[in-house]
Amino acid sequence: MLRFLLMRIASAIPVLFILSVVTFAIIQAPPGDYADYIRSQLINQGGASFAQADAQAQAYRIEHGLDQPLVVQYVNWITGIVTKGDFGYSMFYNKPVADVVGERLPRTLALALVCHIFASILGITFGIWAATRQYSWIDSLLSGISFLGMTVPRFLMALIIVYLLVFQFNVTEIGSFFSPQYGGAPWSWAKFMDLVSHVWPVVAIATFGGLAYNMRVMRGNLLDTLNAQYVETARAKGLSGGAVVLRHAVPNALHPLVMYQGVVLPYMLTGEIETAIIFALPTVGPAIVGSMAIGDVYVTATFMLVLSATLIVGNIIADMLLAMLDPRVRQYGGA
Repeated sequence: MLRFLLMRIASAIPVLFILSVVTFAIIQAPPGDYADYIRSQLINQGGASFAQADAQAQAYRIEHGLDQPLVVQYVNWITGIVTKGDFGYSMFYNKPVADVVGERLPRTLALALVCHIFASILGITFGIWAATRQYSWIDSLLSGISFLGMTVPRFLMALIIVYLLVFQFNVTEIGSFFSPQYGGAPWSWAKFMDLVSHVWPVVAIATFGGLAYNMRVMRGNLLDTLNAQYVETARAKGLSGGAVVLRHAVPNALHPLVMYQGVVLPYMLTGEIETAIIFALPTVGPAIVGSMAIGDVYVTATFMLVLSATLIVGNIIADMLLAMLDPRVRQYGGA
């Protein structure tokens, strides 16, 4: 198993390197950088002339290496990551990028993990219900829910909920994790419930999309498994319908779903990010959008690199889980 894991990690390193190159190049492709943002701020808010603002912007560009070729900037960035664990310096937040990531990434991962757990449990359960009641009204209802979850954009659902909360229910605390009285307070049940009252739309929307995908995959897998010969044999031996489904069909139907989690985990993360952008929560999503708008390139590149890594890590975790469930995977994978 250790050899299997090491092989997966070794194969992921070149993929992550290629993703870092492509990401950095795409981020730098549009014209303009953080020095241009400084120039516009000096003109619009500082009252400086264009010549004065442009001179200060150019001096800032030279001081921070923004005038260097793209290849040099990338090599400096990736070298700092590999040799010193230094992801660069955030020009907007005025602190190391690692500190910015350390503040926002745990919140994002925590929300995404909660959404993933809910989506997996509910999706598998609904998939079993739908498959064991094929063509019934329950199957039709759950299939309709799955269709909506897979087709309705998550940002649209977020906009609708924001509209309802603000204009119909007069909710004023949008864009934060806690109410003002709980911001610096120690953890308590009241603070936890206040947190839930602020983040439930994000969890609900991201869970809804992931639930739909999990349910669709589970339903299809289980329908195929229920028609297998060993399931018919189990029924012929006199086992009850519930025992046949839960003890024989469901465990085997879970194998493709486990592999599917390598795709669902990044999907849940991006779902949380999309929704958090609409709700302006202090997580990864708004930081990415904000840093891209002002040219804070190292913040954007680092966050995009981290998101790319989650896709790779998700697939490695799925491979390991599947290898634990099915020894044939370890054999063919070289374990």
